[in-house]
Parts: sequence; structure tokens; C-alpha cells
Amino acid sequence: MRKLQLRLAVTALLGLSAVPAVAAENPAIAAEIISLVRQQWDAEIAGKPAPKQAATMANDYTEFGEDFPVLFAGKPLMIRYGQAPSSSKTVYAEMLNPKVQVYGNTAILTYNYLGYSKGASGEIKPSLSKSSRVYVKDGARWMLVHAHFSHATARS
Repeated sequence: MRKLQLRLAVTALLGLSAVPAVAAENPAIAAEIISLVRQQWDAEIAGKPAPKQAATMANDYTEFGEDFPVLFAGKPLMIRYGQAPSSSKTVYAEMLNPKVQVYGNTAILTYNYLGYSKGASGEIKPSLSKSSRVYVKDGARWMLVHAHFSHATARS
């Protein structure tokens, strides 16, 4: 009897693994995920403390950023990085071409970032990036578990 149960379990698992992953379209989840990013940007622009900006990051958050060719691992590291002095301040952030793919309790957001930052001498500089963020539903909350940002150039 036990061998039969094991065989059925293995067969079921193998059968499930053959099903292709297909993203669900869920406008409500997409709006919620996009709103979380905008809340983070608003906190940054308003000069809120780094822990407030990282409120939706999971403790084991990871990131490939634009400025350093290394993997940042852990929310505490990201908070320390966010508290470091900077020669510029974000004054505007916009999300272009957002796409949210939902796979069960996982949501992947990809978009183009357009931002402006103000330097120490007052000059305004644009910033263009290609961005991906991965969120996982933890209870009732979506938590940011990974992000990847890379510079983009404005070429035709």
C-alpha cells in the first residue's frame, strides 16, 4: 500500500511539472504592486528615513543595482546603503511601460524608470533604467524579495 501511495505521489509530481508556467493577468494585483513601488519612491523623494523606504523589502531581499557590480543581500545592508551620504537627491520618479506577471503568490514587475535627481550644485540630471522587481505574497502583504536595475541610454 505504501509503495502505491509513493508511486502515485511521484506520478502526480511529474505530471504537475510538465504544465507550463503561464502568467495570470490580475489588474488588482498589478495596481497594488505598482503602488508599492510608488510609495517607496515617494518616501525617497520626501527624504523619509531608509527603514521607511525599505518597508516592503523582505529580510532576505537581494538586489543587482546600477552603481556597483555586486549582489546586495539582505534588508539590513540595503538600509545601511540608503543611509549613506549621497551627492544627489531624487526629485522625480516615473514608471514607463509597466508589466506585472502573476504566478500564484509571486508577482514580477518589469518597467522602464525615468527619474531626475538634483546634484549638490543644483544641476538636474535625468536617469534612465531598465528595472525588474520580484514580489512574494507573505500572508496579506506583498514583500519585495529581489530587484535588478541597469542603466539605459536614450538612443534611437
